[in-house]
Amino acid sequence: MKLHNYFRSSASFRVRIALELKGLPYDYRAVHLVKGEHKQPDFAAVTASALVPALETDEGAVLSQSMAIIEYLDETHPNPPLLPKDPLGRARVRALAQLIACEIHPLNNLRVLKYLVREMKVEEEAKNTWYRHWVRSGLEMFEQELQRLPASPYCHGDAPTLADCCLVPQIFNGQRFNVDMAGLPRTMGAFEACMKLPAFQKAQPSNCPDNEG
Repeated sequence: MKLHNYFRSSASFRVRIALELKGLPYDYRAVHLVKGEHKQPDFAAVTASALVPALETDEGAVLSQSMAIIEYLDETHPNPPLLPKDPLGRARVRALAQLIACEIHPLNNLRVLKYLVREMKVEEEAKNTWYRHWVRSGLEMFEQELQRLPASPYCHGDAPTLADCCLVPQIFNGQRFNVDMAGLPRTMGAFEACMKLPAFQKAQPSNCPDNEG
């Protein structure tokens, strides 16, 4: 498989985590978003969306959108599973994952931040305030959801799930922007438990070939 991704992209980070958890080898293809490499003809030939991540499967298909890619990996390589076996558990994990992927991330991805600065003429500190507000408020909701679930070391149950694949990259990016992480015990507990695992360490941005520090 070939994974087209950018080391700082949280959506790409999610897929790298899933690949590492499942022990699946892949060819790392760097696409530098800040340099505009996602807009070049070579990448346009891979995916029409011009977004990362994009996964070229062993069958020659190209998949986009991190959530869809991870569920594809989970269905084609079911061990270890990233979704619970029971319908209620799967729904809860998907809800947690979507809280990050659909509520927090869209307001703060690179395209949005660039638009705020370039088109809306928002000052740098105001942009960062925007980022910190939406990430913090989203993580507070995430924490409230975790508090309703039985105690566990991860987001749900005794092993990482799709929800953890989404949470860890969001925390990484939040920390880059100095988001206040205080008062989120279940959320940060899950993050810390994940970061003790080799798969999460291997997938993190600092271990990517295109890492720039």
